[in-house]
Amino acid sequence: QVQLVESGGGLVQAGGSLRLSCAASGRTFSTYAMGWFRQSPGKEREFVARISGSSFNIYYADSVKGRFTISRDNAKNTVYLQMNSLKPEDTAVYYCAAAPFVLTHDGSNAHWGQGTQVTVSS
Repeated sequence: QVQLVESGGGLVQAGGSLRLSCAASGRTFSTYAMGWFRQSPGKEREFVARISGSSFNIYYADSVKGRFTISRDNAKNTVYLQMNSLKPEDTAVYYCAAAPFVLTHDGSNAHWGQGTQVTVSS
């Protein structure tokens, strides 16, 4: 019911920054909880951050807390992930996720984007 397209990934040195964007289709974006997950080789998909439709409920994984910021612009049907102080262990494919009203921690109820590669060199 919703299509998601991520952009903004790339190669960056440790300590650098990237801003990921996720553009969503449809007219009900403001009712969707949005989030970011990531997956790297040899690891399971892991939760990174999520944000409610109103932006009042925001959660981060401990591994990114204080470094990453999730935000959204409902007028533009877009969610962002600002990533600062990047570390090599942040290297992964980052996926945008969307779910009606509530996004579960494991993303089991989510629609997914195609993913964007983030590579952090040391």
